This record gives sequence, C-alpha cells and structure tokens, in this order.
Amino acid sequence: MNNTLKIAVAAAALGLTSQAFAQITFYEGDGWRGRAFTAKQQVRDFSRNGFNDRASSVVVDRGQWEVCEDANFRGHCTVLRKGSYETLQGMGLNNQISSVRPVKMRDRYDNEAPAPMPQATYDYRRRPAERIVQVPVTSVRAVVGSPEQRCWVERQQVNEPSRGTSAGGVIAGALIGGILGHQVGGGSGRDIATAGGAVAGAVVGNNVANNNSTSTRDVRRCENVSNPKPEYWDVTYNYRGQEHRVQMSTPPASSIAVNSSTGEPRL
Repeated sequence: MNNTLKIAVAAAALGLTSQAFAQITFYEGDGWRGRAFTAKQQVRDFSRNGFNDRASSVVVDRGQWEVCEDANFRGHCTVLRKGSYETLQGMGLNNQISSVRPVKMRDRYDNEAPAPMPQATYDYRRRPAERIVQVPVTSVRAVVGSPEQRCWVERQQVNEPSRGTSAGGVIAGALIGGILGHQVGGGSGRDIATAGGAVAGAVVGNNVANNNSTSTRDVRRCENVSNPKPEYWDVTYNYRGQEHRVQMSTPPASSIAVNSSTGEPRL
C-alpha cells in the first residue's frame, strides 16, 4: 500500500471515529429547558422519536452536526459546531428540525450557524431520559439591583472672573470719580482731587464691571437612585426533608421541577 493510499485510509478512519463519538442534545424550550432528546448517530425522521418540530435549543457535546427542517435531511439545513445554542430563533429553525446527522470535521461550512457559546451556561438543564418530579416552592425572595447613578446636563448661568480690564467700566468710573473730585477744595487742591477721583473711580468701575461678568454653560449633574428591578429571584423548596435553594432569572411558579434522585432543580 503506497503512502498516498495510507493517508487516505487514515483520514477516512479518523472521520468515522470522530462521527462515532459525536453527540448532540435537543431541548423543547429555549435556554436548554424542557424535555430533551439526544442523538449519537444520524436520525432521518424525528417523528419516530416523538421530537419532530419540537427543538428550541441545542447543545453539541461532540463533533459537528447538520440539522434539517425536513425528514431525510431535506429543506433548510444548518451545520452546528461544538457548543451551546440557547435558542434556534435566529436560525429560523425554532420548532422546525426534523432530521440530523453528523458531518465531517471542517474549518468552515457554507451553511454553518453563527458561533455558539463555548459551553452550556445554564447549570440546571434537563438531561435526556431523566426522571423529573414537581416540588412545591416554599419561599421566593426578589433580590433587587444595586443603586444606579443617573446623570443629566442642564444649562445655567455662572459668574466668571474677567481676565482683562473692562474699558467701559474704567471710563465710566473715571468720569464719575473726576466729577466728584472736582467738587472738593479749590485751586490746585481741586485739580489734585479731580485727578485722584478719576483714578479711584476708574479702579472701582473696573472692579464692578468684572464682578458682574456672567456666562451660560452646560453643567453635568449626577445622583444615586435606587434600582427597584430584581436582578434575580432566590427560590427555596424542600425535597425529602432537605432544603434547596436556586437563583432564577424569572419569577417561579408555585412548583419547581427537580431530579427525582438528587433533588437538583431542572428549570
């Protein structure tokens, strides 16, 4: 057997091996909730498993898979890589999948779905063939968010010191000061008083003009306000004499689904 043939055989064997260990799990609800169905090989028609047009989210545990909206891999098909798909809405496959098959590992497919989450982020997803029981909820506590800072911009007048001399204030002050000084004394004393009054009036006039300098500007203001919206719900239930707690992103019903053996929540 030549080297080229050996490489081809090895590649084919590797492809068959990767497909043999492939696994994909479908869930009835978004976020890996509800009844689950797992496939380790191709399934031509989901109706035989009671899961036709029921899948809303998927977890690809191993390998790459092609899911199709019709039986026998017909209709619109999409390739899913390893990872978690919280919803099939964006792919147009929600409650539409009727067949699935493993495909060869490739870097890229033309009909490939957007990149999945690296792993299932929902810890309490239901496992295939898992026995579930309903347990009453004993208490619910809504945990609200931390205070938020809200800011806004408002326009207001502010006083600003002038960086230069106000010509109008100087002239007006000098005239008034000169007139007042001219009325004091007589002869050369009157001239001195007039000059001194003009100088003092100019100084006062400039200061008055500067003190009355205002401008309008945008001012940013902030305040801390409470956030009444719950971040999550802290739920408590009792199973076989042991208290369990779970955090939920939505308000719970009067009962919660749990694993019949361990009591772990299955949401």
